[in-house]
Amino acid sequence: MIRFILMMAALTCWPAVARADWHEVSSPHFVIYADDKPERIHSFAEALERFDQAVRVLRRLPNTPVNPASRVTIYVAGSDARIAKFAGSQGIAGFYAGRASGSVAFIPKLETGDSLMTGQLVLFHEYSHHLMMTHYAQAAFPLWLTEGWAEFHATAKVSPRGDVSFGHAANHRSYGILRDKIALEQVLKGFDGINPLNMDSFYGRSWLLTHYLSVDAGRIEQFARYIDEINKGTPALQAAKVFGDLKAMDRELNRYSRKSLLIRTVPAERITIGRITSRPLTPGEAALMTVRMESHSGVTQKTAPRVYAAAKKAAAPYPDEPAVQIVLAETAFDAGLYSETLAACERALTRDPKAMDALIYKAMAMIQIAKLDKAPPERWTEIRRVIAAANQLDRDHPEPLILYYASFEEADQKPTDLASLGLQRAFELAPFDSGLRFKTASMLIDHGRADTARSILAPLAYDPHDLRVAKRAQDMIAGIDAKPGASGAAPDAKGKSLDRRPQPPAAVPSLWR
Repeated sequence: MIRFILMMAALTCWPAVARADWHEVSSPHFVIYADDKPERIHSFAEALERFDQAVRVLRRLPNTPVNPASRVTIYVAGSDARIAKFAGSQGIAGFYAGRASGSVAFIPKLETGDSLMTGQLVLFHEYSHHLMMTHYAQAAFPLWLTEGWAEFHATAKVSPRGDVSFGHAANHRSYGILRDKIALEQVLKGFDGINPLNMDSFYGRSWLLTHYLSVDAGRIEQFARYIDEINKGTPALQAAKVFGDLKAMDRELNRYSRKSLLIRTVPAERITIGRITSRPLTPGEAALMTVRMESHSGVTQKTAPRVYAAAKKAAAPYPDEPAVQIVLAETAFDAGLYSETLAACERALTRDPKAMDALIYKAMAMIQIAKLDKAPPERWTEIRRVIAAANQLDRDHPEPLILYYASFEEADQKPTDLASLGLQRAFELAPFDSGLRFKTASMLIDHGRADTARSILAPLAYDPHDLRVAKRAQDMIAGIDAKPGASGAAPDAKGKSLDRRPQPPAAVPSLWR
């Protein structure tokens, strides 16, 4: 699982609440699960929705409706100790994982306000990554810019009136900005060569540079040229030559850090947040929440059996609750127990024939069993009927489209053009899923669309959080560049071109105006 992790100082440890009183709050872009008062969760959801809409206004991003399957699910874990357990690392205030199956974010506690580190600040940072990967799906940005973008938005403030203001000081990075400074040249190079003890300085200087380039009129044209060079594949320091003398620019940046910051406000009148609903979880859902969070945070071959055992025990009193059985199916699948996965899915589907996740896990388990059995073609046809049933429920859910394509790969059959078009549609719906990017790029290369594949891989080549992902993308791009000219579009049976790539905005620098 690919994680985009915000490395921050650990929060003060908050004690977990012994008695669960879980609620689900749904809004147009988020689903929040928290053991807290519903009005507090509702207020938190409203702040997040106002932030989402304000960023779209500020950055001129489209405000198209989001499919419910593409919303970000937020789990309020209850303590930083749980966050550390779920993330597998200490000193993390929260983390986000972008997935076609459903993006998730974890924070320890519902917090807003002006303290150095709050759940709101963490989510604003991580959700900014989500927006960048969604709306600039085929634009490459260097590491300092992806983190500077997220840090710039993270300090946004939502007023009691509903206004949202941007550009506030990154006080949580003050030491790295004002005292533990690293040279601009090092910031532009990214993590390479940075002492781990200087990471706070890297994030702080990235925020400062982003803020500076957002408001300095003399640098905007240079910045536009810099982004163009980066997207042409020009190495970071070579592209930075458009800024002139980097040492002089570094001194300008230091002077800028001592100036009053320009704050930009999106007034409440320009923000429409949509409907927010709340419901208490059923006893069965509440009983499975800890297991569900651990499962959704990501398990390994070593931890999956333990998580399944906990799920099985917690789910035993609730055999007729579809939501409970779906969690059980997920944990069984992760543990490699495919018959148990199917049994849990069938129990869920008996009570709710339209349970999307039950159909998805049923198809996934059937695929694994068919592979082990070296199943004949008719078994794969049966599997695709299950996938088609899921697709009929929601044509804009990316997972059935991905599974349909995978059903051909796993059966050692050539994917049909319809399956290939479906995979590309899944990428359009979930460009924040790194694994899906790689799969889509490979498919496009097979169809002679190496140019489109390259543009899909370019953002991963600068991946700020996983150097292995970046290296894999760089290697694939190098392979494409070594074989130029493979650009003929392969049509499907009806003559539709597979080259349906959404173009990046014509003026990428509008991000910063």
